[in-house]
Amino acid sequence: MTDKDPARFHPETLAVAFGYDPASALGSVKAPIYMTSTFVYPSAQYAKDVHEAYFDGTGPLVGESNHIYSRLGHPGLDILEARLAAIDGMEAGAAFSSGMAAHSSIALAWLTPGDSVLHGRPIYGGVDMLYNAIMPQFGTHASVYQDGTDEDGVRAAARAAMAQGPLKLIIAETPANPTAAIVDLALMVRIADEVGELQGHRPLVVVDNTLLGPFAQRPVDFGVDLILTSLTKYCGGHSDLLAGGITGRKELIDRLLMLRTTWGNHLDPYTSWLVLRSLESVHVRTERAMANARGVAEFLQSHPKVAGVTYLGFLPEGSRARAVYDRQCRAAGSTFSFHLHGGEAEAFRMLDRLRLFKLAVSLGGSETLICHSASTTHYALSPQQRMEGGITDGTMRLSVGLEHVDDLIADLAQALEAV
Repeated sequence: MTDKDPARFHPETLAVAFGYDPASALGSVKAPIYMTSTFVYPSAQYAKDVHEAYFDGTGPLVGESNHIYSRLGHPGLDILEARLAAIDGMEAGAAFSSGMAAHSSIALAWLTPGDSVLHGRPIYGGVDMLYNAIMPQFGTHASVYQDGTDEDGVRAAARAAMAQGPLKLIIAETPANPTAAIVDLALMVRIADEVGELQGHRPLVVVDNTLLGPFAQRPVDFGVDLILTSLTKYCGGHSDLLAGGITGRKELIDRLLMLRTTWGNHLDPYTSWLVLRSLESVHVRTERAMANARGVAEFLQSHPKVAGVTYLGFLPEGSRARAVYDRQCRAAGSTFSFHLHGGEAEAFRMLDRLRLFKLAVSLGGSETLICHSASTTHYALSPQQRMEGGITDGTMRLSVGLEHVDDLIADLAQALEAV
């Protein structure tokens, strides 16, 4: 795509072609894989100029796509990061070696000893550990809000965070992993503005948009600062890569890119190419997965051995969560949880009876995945923390894939006979 104005196109179109000009690669219709660790300088003066442009932002090569060493950046990263930013409607993007590498980079870039962070629960287990076990070793503090649609509750949690130290980050994972709990993004931005007035500097609002992605939820429309996506999941879509992406205002992304140079957690050339390949089909894949998820969720909702289903399409009319969903989301997604009547023993019997479903962590692949959250993705949390997030010993997370929905329902039906 030679047009450099992403605002002219829909995100689905940007996902196919933005950021790459075939003329830059001998007319290749697809971007090549630039498998190199370093790049040749045409002259000694050029070498000095390109380093000045990269590290100081000055000199004759500012604004040009020049490369030094693949840890600092490479052509595949240039294309992918431009495309991610365009899809999200943000100014710039940064790609990392995994979703957790992206999360950790945000934490290390903006938290210093004595600072605090506010996040919801449930939240992905690795992120929960990052802010409640790892970062406290560096002197930071974490506070938790239990309901991301409860304005009074979020405001009280923000004040509790400020009581521990300056609030620097507000983390919203929506829908949340594993129960698809929803967070009001407009509320988070409003709270951040209030906190900024109280403490003299505004915390960044970071949204993990992994479960719905850029086509079913557009956080940019609500004024958030950074959008984080585990590209491993739907954007990768085939359970064959690890990657993470962050988009946001240019000055924020520039800070992450410069620090990434030292941390060395950039995305490699081959995986960058794999993500670019997969981005082209993510829209149609997720449409099929979401249609399947609706059928599976309706089957589970009516099954006598199922105590509850957290599928977003079932949010009750008139509830706060439903109002946020209607305002904020364009679709219900294909990852959600269901709760069995019973606990771990009943869950394990059902899981071991499945034939088509794959018992594995992760989500967003072409295949349908299922896991027992308490003993896998959220194993490291205490029982109390799991219960606070709505995770029981009978909770199972589903990531519905692209198989025929009748086959998925039939496999669930026979497995539930073991409960």
